[in-house]
Amino acid sequence: MSVSLQSPPSSAVSSFQGTRLRFSNGSPASNLLFNFQRSFPVIRASSLDTGSTTELDLVSSFSEIVPDTVIFDDFERFPPTAATVSSSLLLGICSLPDTIFRNAVDMALADSECNKHENSELRLSCFSNKALVNVGGDLAKLVPGRVSTEVDARLAYDTHGIIRKVHDLLKLYNEVNVPPERLLFKIPSTWQGIEASRLLESEGIQTHLTFVYSFAQAAAAAQAGASVIQIFVGRLRDWSRNHSGDPEIEAALKRGEDPGLALVTKAYNYIHKYGHKSKLMAAAVRNKQDLFSLLGVDYIIAPLKVLQSLKESITTPEEKYSFVRRLSPQSAAIYKFDEEELVKWDQLSFASAVGPAAVELLASGLDGYANQANRVEELFEKIWPPPNV
Repeated sequence: MSVSLQSPPSSAVSSFQGTRLRFSNGSPASNLLFNFQRSFPVIRASSLDTGSTTELDLVSSFSEIVPDTVIFDDFERFPPTAATVSSSLLLGICSLPDTIFRNAVDMALADSECNKHENSELRLSCFSNKALVNVGGDLAKLVPGRVSTEVDARLAYDTHGIIRKVHDLLKLYNEVNVPPERLLFKIPSTWQGIEASRLLESEGIQTHLTFVYSFAQAAAAAQAGASVIQIFVGRLRDWSRNHSGDPEIEAALKRGEDPGLALVTKAYNYIHKYGHKSKLMAAAVRNKQDLFSLLGVDYIIAPLKVLQSLKESITTPEEKYSFVRRLSPQSAAIYKFDEEELVKWDQLSFASAVGPAAVELLASGLDGYANQANRVEELFEKIWPPPNV
């Protein structure tokens, strides 16, 4: 049974969808400002005013389709119902000072509690937390679904540091009247991140584990009770084209399977066969065939060009029945796992099972996130205190 990530609908969505921003060609902010590729909007496709069925209608009946939206113009075609706030979003906001969220950042930089810190590192961390939450609070008023907040990737190998950061963010969200059920906290899938997710979920705090590139990560995340587990299909495919030596990927290729699609299938079957609560999200989906191969997975992040193609493709009654659910609890029930895959994961077994693809791709993702966090703090140090506050 699919459980929606949406909260009850909000009338704020209509006003949000009516807002439009323009970007100059070539501006890096167009790739940063409203990059919702890690957010959780739900597509409910409508036919093209013809009464016919579109491919988007059909695939939406199998899985929740998540648009990889970038700017407000895209929202008019595929309106988001949830959002992600991250360091890259803060950088985008600061690069375009006339955005509707700039005041949220300026108010963070003027925060009296943050300004009490004499230590520059503590002050900048406080500013970053406040800015993330201020923007996240504004987004929570504009979308009906949950707001996902990126947890500092520089804490990826510090379980207690992650937990402290999430508690700090939750406290700030409480101050701006955003309840915990409207929130997710995005944590990298290191062993320490997975442990943090387990402890946070035991407190009722919802987590989203990202950068999952191996079955060991996915299974350990499911055992931890993560609310959402995100696997990057296309990135694994790209790695396999240029590298070798990963046993999990080579086994998939030997079976004639795409390694990214195979990992999603295996993780989905594991979650559903053994009754874990986690929902699985397939990301870095590159084309319609990827999407068709994943029908039935809980969430699929799809590029806008793929969504537009699906929306414009009308299906005949005969074609309608060619759409087949590839993943289901029923198929999961008969899926066979090897004995070594059914262990209770601990740090040692996890470390020995995570192959070179996951190690390399996880490290690359963490470097990118950490670099963005550093850039935010460097920028805040330059512009603090903000003018006209």
